[in-house]
Amino acid sequence: MKINVADAKARLPELIDAALRGEEVIIARRGVPAVRLIGIESAKVRPRFGCLAGKIVMRDDFELPLDDFASYRE
Repeated sequence: MKINVADAKARLPELIDAALRGEEVIIARRGVPAVRLIGIESAKVRPRFGCLAGKIVMRDDFELPLDDFASYRE
């Protein structure tokens, strides 16, 4: 999609939505392409702190040495 600066000012929310959908949005100044509006990968939803509460269980013997590593302890 190619749009001029004046129209881009009026339609910015629509252009942002288009970029987030993966469309390429080119904003032109005096008919010459000036910038490209693209979505950012890091805009993905991050897990919220504590979202796994109650889903992970730590065993009572957590701090005990593992038998598989007995040779390393000698």
